[in-house]
Amino acid sequence: MSLRIVVCVKHVPDATGDRRFADDLTTDREGVDGLLSELDEYGVEQALRIAEANDGAEVTVLTVGPDDAKDALRKALSMGADKAVHVNDDDIHGSDVIGTSAVLAKALELTGFDLVIGGMASTDGTMGVLPALLAERLGVPQVTLLSEVSVEGGVVKGRRDGDAATELVEAALPAVVSVTDQSGEARYPSFKGIMAAKKKPVRSLDLDDLGIEADEVGLTGSWTAVESAAARPARTAGTVVKDEGEGGTQLAAFLAGQKFI
Repeated sequence: MSLRIVVCVKHVPDATGDRRFADDLTTDREGVDGLLSELDEYGVEQALRIAEANDGAEVTVLTVGPDDAKDALRKALSMGADKAVHVNDDDIHGSDVIGTSAVLAKALELTGFDLVIGGMASTDGTMGVLPALLAERLGVPQVTLLSEVSVEGGVVKGRRDGDAATELVEAALPAVVSVTDQSGEARYPSFKGIMAAKKKPVRSLDLDDLGIEADEVGLTGSWTAVESAAARPARTAGTVVKDEGEGGTQLAAFLAGQKFI
């Protein structure tokens, strides 16, 4: 049987935009442009490289989110993924990482997988624990934070670079892995890839399809909650040092006062 690779991706608010909380203290995804999380692009890239090295391998991209989340899937499909799965249900809104992992795990069990790949973290929540939660729910090994990854003979192998050492790790498939932003630059979609993506299948699922009750996810089912939020204070004017012969002295005094020197 061919290798089934599933990449979990997320549609996130553009980090260069004016990100804010909505009235219910969830991330406002309507007031800012969204895109495929940059860190998830590395996951898609590694999935494509593994597929290229394993004849017959198939790459599926999976996301959970509202209608706009399809944009993230289209980006991954235009990069070269074969098909996509979109879990979309209003009751999922406000889910924390615990609820999201439950939804993704059920979707993975339904679609089938040999290797699940994720980025090291999302660029909005930045928790970085989803791959571990998925592995726990699916009952498979986890090999996380890899800067290099490959699959051969039913085994996934990788390199994890730490501050003090480099580890070579491996696990038998099926397994869950996550890759870092040092794993290799993601390819740009070609015009041919963008056009081909329009014809690739996108399967839609909701909570009923997954057998999940509404109160298990969303704001009601979340294990964590944002209690309050305040806008970042506006920038104040900086200190201007005019050099009239004493500029260096004034600058040194300012830096000393800020305990920079």
